[in-house]
Amino acid sequence: MFVEVLRLFGARGIPFAVSGAFALHEHTGIWRDTKDLDLFLTNEDVPRAMAVLAEAGFATEICDPVWLCKAHRGEYYVDLITGMSNAAITVEREWIERACEAEVLGLEVKVLAAEELIASKVFVTRRERFDGADIVHVIHGKRGELDWGRVLEVVGEHWMMVLWTLVLYQFVYPGQAEFVPRGVWEDLLGRLRTELDHPRAEAMFRGSLIDDKMFAIDVEEWGMANLNRRLREEREAA
Repeated sequence: MFVEVLRLFGARGIPFAVSGAFALHEHTGIWRDTKDLDLFLTNEDVPRAMAVLAEAGFATEICDPVWLCKAHRGEYYVDLITGMSNAAITVEREWIERACEAEVLGLEVKVLAAEELIASKVFVTRRERFDGADIVHVIHGKRGELDWGRVLEVVGEHWMMVLWTLVLYQFVYPGQAEFVPRGVWEDLLGRLRTELDHPRAEAMFRGSLIDDKMFAIDVEEWGMANLNRRLREEREAA
């Protein structure tokens, strides 16, 4: 099924980049069995991709208009992903253009670049799934060959999520600190110091971007803003 979908998209000229287990393997050498194939696309390309899949006989569904559609065959499925579930990060055309050429299931396809792979995982922080270990393994696997400027460009205002993954990396691999340039630390720690020195009372509560269930009490009982909902609504309206 996976090979058929990859060939189908290639033949029909649908731009995509492979992510998930296959991208993790490309950048770290780690392999894990998977029943799904994650494909990153821009939101604009999803309608055509879904139509092509339906024409080919796949069962298709829109699971979440903000970020996820699926194509099924038996117990296997392909995820068409256009961003993060909290709508804080969206797949842009440049993600596909920057993807690297690699072999997946015997086919030459584009695989998500390490920088976008890291950015796609910084908000996977839920109680039932945590991708911090994946990010740490990508940093270690690339051995310093990462464009941190690009990572921070994609993550944007949520740069603090990158900082905490770097702290996690340093804890896990203290003997390989050189894989993260000192300038990146100085930049991010400088930003953090500025925030600590100049706290903003009007800054919004951001816990719902981490996990809207674990931080539900803050919104539902303590009256804090639901940033997750706001970003999702903006994304759906776009």
